[in-house]
Amino acid sequence: MKQRTAQFYEDFFRRQPQLECLRSAVEQAILLLTHTFTAGGKLLLCGNGGSCADCDHIAGELIKGFLLKRPVPAEFAETMQREFQAEGAAIAQQLQCGLPVISLCAHAAAISAYANDADAELVYAQQVLAYGRKGDVLLGISTSGNARNVAAAAQTARALGLTVVALTGKDGGRLAGLSSLALIAPEQETYRIQECHLALYHLLCGAVESELFER
Repeated sequence: MKQRTAQFYEDFFRRQPQLECLRSAVEQAILLLTHTFTAGGKLLLCGNGGSCADCDHIAGELIKGFLLKRPVPAEFAETMQREFQAEGAAIAQQLQCGLPVISLCAHAAAISAYANDADAELVYAQQVLAYGRKGDVLLGISTSGNARNVAAAAQTARALGLTVVALTGKDGGRLAGLSSLALIAPEQETYRIQECHLALYHLLCGAVESELFER
């Protein structure tokens, strides 16, 4: 872990001492995601309600700069300028390096079509089957850990060779048992669990970005 990342990590637990119990699991998640992206894998996300919104939030933090600027590689910028002159240079100057993250919650047409034609509980599992490849990670978010559609996605992911990470609360529910790594917020009430989740995934996004990008 870079010194900058380690400092960010330690600062987080000084500010969020109630999450100290998750220190080891969070470090494992940072290492897993960093390795996944470095190896060319992607992150798939799914959840319901507030957790659905969290999936879109995480994707938004990772496909562009979060705490760092992430300028595009010089080679890409030079190609854009060579191919498209001043317009290409201007586009390259505004673009930011991104990470391959897909929120399975965001595809309304596909979700409604599958729910109508087949089984609404499998809308995330179907997308995992379509997008998932061995070496990818599925992050399933469920405050109770018992969302059936998220569990079905986790089962499908495991069968395909993806690594499953759970972001849950309470006792972890079924999802924790289907996961290789579970981050279980030490709360019982839904909104309290969600507050923990927000802090935790901001830590994950910031730490992974720090590991993968220089500025």
